[in-house]
Amino acid sequence: MRRFWLLFAQTVTIALGIYVVVAALRPAWLGRAPVQVGIGPDHAVPMLQTPAGSSASGSYRDAAGRAMPAVVNILTSKAMHEAHPLLKDPFFKRFFGDKMPPQEQMASLGSGVIVSGEGYILTNFHVVEGADEIEVGLADGRKAPASVVGTDPETDLAVIRIKEKNLPVIVLGDPDKARVGDVVLAIGNPFGVGQTVTLGIISALGRNNLHINHFENFIQTDAAINFGNSGGALVDTRGNLLGINSAIYSQTGGSVGIGFAIPVSTAKTVLDSIIQHGQVVRGWIGVESQDITPELADNFGLGRDHGAIIAGVVRGGPADRAGMRPGDILVAVQGKKVTSTSDMMNFIAALPPGGKARLTVMRKNHESTLDVTIGRRPRQTP
Repeated sequence: MRRFWLLFAQTVTIALGIYVVVAALRPAWLGRAPVQVGIGPDHAVPMLQTPAGSSASGSYRDAAGRAMPAVVNILTSKAMHEAHPLLKDPFFKRFFGDKMPPQEQMASLGSGVIVSGEGYILTNFHVVEGADEIEVGLADGRKAPASVVGTDPETDLAVIRIKEKNLPVIVLGDPDKARVGDVVLAIGNPFGVGQTVTLGIISALGRNNLHINHFENFIQTDAAINFGNSGGALVDTRGNLLGINSAIYSQTGGSVGIGFAIPVSTAKTVLDSIIQHGQVVRGWIGVESQDITPELADNFGLGRDHGAIIAGVVRGGPADRAGMRPGDILVAVQGKKVTSTSDMMNFIAALPPGGKARLTVMRKNHESTLDVTIGRRPRQTP
């Protein structure tokens, strides 16, 4: 019996030894992937599944590499005040010579995104507002003067242009497919330190009523955005442009994880209109409105707790001519449901001036339809 037991133990020992050798040298024979463990620069680890656009190590360098060349630095300067006319007179120059007091200049930093091979760059209006000179620094080291093609203060967007060849152009993404929790990268020139990439997620979509711009539909992100990032790119994990970084919520002036970007869908509309018309053309009906709140609905017996109540109508304007009256509740524009004043403004602004639109209103708990000839929204001054 002892002899058989020794033979069994020796057989098991040999089998285990063979298994260990095969597992180490020929793991494929056992249907297993190699697992190498070690310390130092030469050790390998198994490949992990990673999100689209990221590398095997969980890096987003591919997305950053696609987008960074198209993100530019913008340096603007403007005179603080005009010199006194007498100081420009040749007679006085004879006495002062080269000791004439220099005109003070104020410099400002920002970012922009190249969206066309023809040199068109999207940035924020507040980056180039009032600038006398604009210089664009490309990621490849080139520098070029830029001119303003057009601005849109109501969305805080501007289009500038440089005359350079072989420009990198960013790929436009689809913000309508973006979801809260998606990973995003913010690219810009914070504090003038140079091109910088920060990582975060989409914290919220469709943010409005922030009283930053007249038309608001922000993408909120916790990717760090600081002074100098304005006008830069918010991109997805494939390096496609989702938005133009525009503002932050901060009590200190630095990033606290609440940043806002203008969706590229809005930016593209502004870009096309500025290139075609030199300015943004929007629809207008001539009303003042107010959001309906549950308290307002209860106090006035409105019968609904959402929509836009018409607080005022411009005399002789499109809405007035169509029969709209103060107290009406606008519930739909061309069949699109209006839940807030922001909805109403965005829907009407998207309508082409001169065309007719069907607006649905509630008046004394009765629904009616008005056909309104859309006017052209007056250009807003900064």
